[in-house]
Amino acid sequence: MKKVLSAGVFAALMAFGYTASSSAADIGVPSGKYDMDPAHAYIAFSYTHMGFSHPILRFNKFNADLDFNSADPTKSTLSVMVDPSSIDAGTDTFNEHLTSDRFFDTAKFKEITFKATSMKVTGDNTGTITGNLTIKGMTHPVTLNVTMNKAGTNPMTQGPALGFSATGTLKRSEWGLGAYAPNVSDEVHLMIEAEFHKAK
Repeated sequence: MKKVLSAGVFAALMAFGYTASSSAADIGVPSGKYDMDPAHAYIAFSYTHMGFSHPILRFNKFNADLDFNSADPTKSTLSVMVDPSSIDAGTDTFNEHLTSDRFFDTAKFKEITFKATSMKVTGDNTGTITGNLTIKGMTHPVTLNVTMNKAGTNPMTQGPALGFSATGTLKRSEWGLGAYAPNVSDEVHLMIEAEFHKAK
């Protein structure tokens, strides 16, 4: 599975930093499909472990489909797909624990998906994006706080590019992942970084 994650959803994130009346020249990039740069994309999450630490885990395989509308960014579309079996907790033993049927049950559930449903501008380069997050066949809405870091020409590729950061909070028990709560916090903090390049 290639790196696919709710990154697609994040394409819409681009819209957050700009109003619907912004022109392509204002935004700095043209409309169209954008590919996620797997070398500069990260999906991580953190939780509280019995009050002793705040472990940081990540997914190594994910991808996002972004179709950006520069004339009206709120009409952009994005979807993200994550391979839950690619979870990286730092040790093989912990990875196996998390992919077991006690948690992500990756033998049965092969994908985590996120599909954006609405966006809201909150500042010059910030906004929120709400979408449906599906884990283990259960779907619930999640809202992300997004910052559009940059939109313009990438000096390495000389092509249009987008970059953003996103954070959010969710309760893992809503997706059947509540084992060991509250000793291991039910609340999970999401951290996302992603760059996109205009598809050729």
